[in-house]
Amino acid sequence: MIIKTKRKTSNRLNDNNLIRKHLSIQFSLDGFSFSIYQQDTKEFLAYSKYIFDYKINTPEKLLKAIKQIFLKDKELQLNFSTITAYHDNELITFVPNAFFDKDNLKNYLKYNNKVLSTDFFMYDSIKNQDIKAVYIPYVNVNNFLIDVFGSFEYQHASAVLVETLLNDYALKETAVFIHLSETFFKIVVTKNRKLLFFNTFDFTTKEDFLYYVLFTLEQLEIPVEIKNIFFSGEVTKYKELVNSAKYYLQNISFLQPKEIVSDALIDKTILRDALELFYV
Repeated sequence: MIIKTKRKTSNRLNDNNLIRKHLSIQFSLDGFSFSIYQQDTKEFLAYSKYIFDYKINTPEKLLKAIKQIFLKDKELQLNFSTITAYHDNELITFVPNAFFDKDNLKNYLKYNNKVLSTDFFMYDSIKNQDIKAVYIPYVNVNNFLIDVFGSFEYQHASAVLVETLLNDYALKETAVFIHLSETFFKIVVTKNRKLLFFNTFDFTTKEDFLYYVLFTLEQLEIPVEIKNIFFSGEVTKYKELVNSAKYYLQNISFLQPKEIVSDALIDKTILRDALELFYV
């Protein structure tokens, strides 16, 4: 069963004068979300989020769930001038530009992930940083989106996360960023405004979460007393989890959304939820 957990819609969504609508969608094996943004008025018009209450463990099952959402959600059947899709999976690594070769993308992933001969490899450049994100997108979902929309752009969600943290939040001192999702979380560690560490961890219990966080800090020789530990993502849902982390991590803060729009025509509740797509 697919459960819609959030829905925020502006009364202006169906205004025929709003023709420059941008659709951002994000999907992983545990959920699907999208936001609609009016480009000329800089207005967020809608945000919806779905989670899957059954285990989706293959791209084929993910595609089936996404097709069901597209059939039922009329907001996804509107006309859009531009579309961006964000793939969110653990099939990603970051490579310094000095060692990057676009003709050997498979080699960067094969030691840390199960790579198939039929896999397609892609990479994103990280703005203002000397690194590339190399990953395996869900090609079957891309093909479906081509059938629906024609053309669109896509990126890996973790590439957007790392780019945003490095360019907007990273410090000269070591900083640890923990981003919570439905069934997994990501740890990003930066130092001197450069990427030091990135990984994705699945978890089901509080003990899982604490083990991965504390083990990562231990391996990187980062003391638990470090001042710069930031949480983002599904913080409200996992409030109890965050509170348990405070027992071990003494200096926890929460990332506040950057103001990515400046004009007045903004529904703040839509903006707050839509920013989940941008991880800030």
